[in-house]
Amino acid sequence: MYWQQRFDCPNKDKSIEEAIKSIFKESKEAYGYRRVTAMLRKHGFIVNQKKVRRLMKKLNLKCVSFTRKYNSYKGNVGTVAPNRIKQRFSTKIPYQKITTDTSEFKIYTTNTSGKVVIKKAYFDVFLDMYNGEVLSYRMSERPNA
Repeated sequence: MYWQQRFDCPNKDKSIEEAIKSIFKESKEAYGYRRVTAMLRKHGFIVNQKKVRRLMKKLNLKCVSFTRKYNSYKGNVGTVAPNRIKQRFSTKIPYQKITTDTSEFKIYTTNTSGKVVIKKAYFDVFLDMYNGEVLSYRMSERPNA
């Protein structure tokens, strides 16, 4: 039968498979099919990316993917005010040092059609550092103290 004869024929891709294995091993399993294809072309093989993908799948070669650690730093955004208090929060004179703090809250409200809408609310507080007294506070939908 024809399918039995197909098993007897030699593997055409034997040399490419060996090259793929060696390139993959040299890269410490870091190269995927695109880089392996580029390296094969440097070594003189004329091969398509689809063929390399198929052969790597057949040989069960999967590259190790590295994920970058999250970093939220965006550089200097805006101007930074000079540090005039320098960690000296207590004072003996009233109204000499006044601080502010803004807190953000979620508020669940219903609109005119009865659907629940999530809004943000901002709570601004002004404190006197002399005795910790709340001088003023304000609640608004925008962070504009």
